[in-house]
Amino acid sequence: MNVKPLGEKILIKRLEAEGKTSGGILLPETAKEKPKEGTIMALGDGKLLSNGERAKFQVKNGDRVLFSSYSGTEVKVDGEEYLLMSEDDILAVIG
Repeated sequence: MNVKPLGEKILIKRLEAEGKTSGGILLPETAKEKPKEGTIMALGDGKLLSNGERAKFQVKNGDRVLFSSYSGTEVKVDGEEYLLMSEDDILAVIG
């Protein structure tokens, strides 16, 4: 993969959806809810501030993060699906 997000954008690999319920019922692909968790794969340079400097990210490559349901833009690179979003769309880092 050779994708470099621009500015304050972050590239995230969404975690796989659960294949069955907690009761053990197998779910078809159409019934699976897309996870709101993922792993950061790449970071841009940071948000450009009014003084010309770049703000540092609060997250780093490899962090597992939680994001809102409809945030980001889905992109496909080399057959893999990723989300491209702003740091503002990330709600928390999962430790």
